[in-house]
Amino acid sequence: MRNEYAADLGLTEADLAADWHTQFDRWFADAVAFGLPEPNAMVVGTADAAGRPSGRTVLLKGYDPEGFVFFTNHLSRKGVEASANPYASLVFPWFPMQRQVVVSGRIAPVDRATSESYFASRPRGSQLGAWASPQSQVVPDRAALEESYRAAAERFDGEPVIPTPPNWGGLRVRPESVEFWQGRASRLHDRLRFRRTADDGPGGAPTGSASWVVERLAP
Repeated sequence: MRNEYAADLGLTEADLAADWHTQFDRWFADAVAFGLPEPNAMVVGTADAAGRPSGRTVLLKGYDPEGFVFFTNHLSRKGVEASANPYASLVFPWFPMQRQVVVSGRIAPVDRATSESYFASRPRGSQLGAWASPQSQVVPDRAALEESYRAAAERFDGEPVIPTPPNWGGLRVRPESVEFWQGRASRLHDRLRFRRTADDGPGGAPTGSASWVVERLAP
């Protein structure tokens, strides 16, 4: 099963913005305007300490020149793996537009204030769910999960503000490469990658002197 991509679409070096963040802005706006369902859905790939990979679909909740942010239970599989092996990949699969964006880089928790601010913006049901669900852990059945939710609802009944769980928060993937992939006819796709060349500071922290090169990859 395969589809031939349009011959008149393409991505040249002259098309690219000066930096990956601006280019992502453009393509993300295109995806929203196109009417894609959940254009901020992305596949997040992590690996455990032994290098065994896992992936799942997560919603992007913010991005800026420092990277891409999503939120999770830090004791979930992806949270544990991000701590044990602090590198991740992201894939935005915008298939109806014959586009993908592929990101790889270091992953680290965001500051607590950012996590608490976002948690406060979530619907109350989602906040209760964060308290109720031992994400990625084995549960005996659906009834046990629903009972945990009821217990959380009772615990915070009458409370106008539900606090952020201590093991819940944001993770930021700080890109080392961002590839923009445009489908082309005869499988001669365009793949242009921004690759960071400057060294990081201690622990992968930004040094303020990051520089990037643009490379074309063979399809």
